[in-house]
Amino acid sequence: MKLDCASYEDRMKKSIAAFEEELSMIRAGRANPALLNGISFEYYGAPTPLNTMADIKVTDAKTITVSPYDQSTLKAIEKAILASDIGITPNNDGKCLRLVFPQPSEERRRELSKQIQKTSEEAKVAIRNIRRDANEKCKKMKKDSEMTEDEQKASEKKVQDLTDRYIKEVESVTANKVAEIMEV
Repeated sequence: MKLDCASYEDRMKKSIAAFEEELSMIRAGRANPALLNGISFEYYGAPTPLNTMADIKVTDAKTITVSPYDQSTLKAIEKAILASDIGITPNNDGKCLRLVFPQPSEERRRELSKQIQKTSEEAKVAIRNIRRDANEKCKKMKKDSEMTEDEQKASEKKVQDLTDRYIKEVESVTANKVAEIMEV
């Protein structure tokens, strides 16, 4: 009986998705509406995600415009953005908020690059941990006589191939994000 690698591959895919989501939250000097995804504000006493109560548009490479559907929420949205850790002060014109992203300095770009590399290493560790779990399962199945030694080796090789593929994907995404930051 061979190891079912599909569940381990699904876990690796989820690790990649979480890694990409985390990278999207890194402010690279370009207007990226994903930066506002985690922001909520009080609306009739309930915490409400910003993206459900406002139209969020990238108007140019450096500007995001937030237009609330209900104008009475403009001040609450502004406070929520100021309280968040995105580091941008919104400009309020009475109808919408404009978030202007400044050009990052060379020092800030290097800082962001290090942050991306750190996040990349964490994603690789998560993938390697999934590999370790799969290999331990193979060894247990071999010990319990549920698989032969040849099946164990084949399963471990398949898991290693999956691991290599997803590690390369992490490296590719990392290289693209670092290049994006350095070109801004």
